Amino acid sequence: MHTEYVDMKYPLLALLAAGPAHGYELKQSFEARFGVAWPPVNIGQVYSTLQRLERDGLVTGYEEEQTKGPARHVFQITEAGFRVLHEWLTTADRGPRMRDEFFMKLVLSRLAGMAEPLEIIERQRQTYLQELRDLNEIAIRGESNSSVSLLLAEGAALHVEADLKWLDLCEDRIRRGESL
Repeated sequence: MHTEYVDMKYPLLALLAAGPAHGYELKQSFEARFGVAWPPVNIGQVYSTLQRLERDGLVTGYEEEQTKGPARHVFQITEAGFRVLHEWLTTADRGPRMRDEFFMKLVLSRLAGMAEPLEIIERQRQTYLQELRDLNEIAIRGESNSSVSLLLAEGAALHVEADLKWLDLCEDRIRRGESL
């Protein structure tokens, strides 16, 4: 399945709202909640995000002594972090995406003279169909060990199905001779 960079700022703040933790605990907690429906989180990304959050005053860090092994650097959310997290959680996400990179490629492909729009649509359709197969495989094999990850996979599948319908609409308009 396609993996992409995910901004970990808000997920880490949300996990820290439940209590102080060190970076590896946060990585494990995130992955346990989202299961196979979300790509594994890079531990380097977790620590670099924590450093930025600390720099911005949204978390504080301190050394926690261990009975065995070296001290761990533990992070906790600050009042400013709680405010930022609350704003994120209570603000609705934007609806349909009007600035779609695929659509930009489609519109500009003929102008650039490097690809035919119908070929671009077909390549995108094959990518979406593979994503849909991957998402369905997650559900069939029962890899989604939690209702959270299953719900995420089902939501993603619905988005992919809508994108496939939109590709059909784009293709139909091009075949009718409408310019993009």
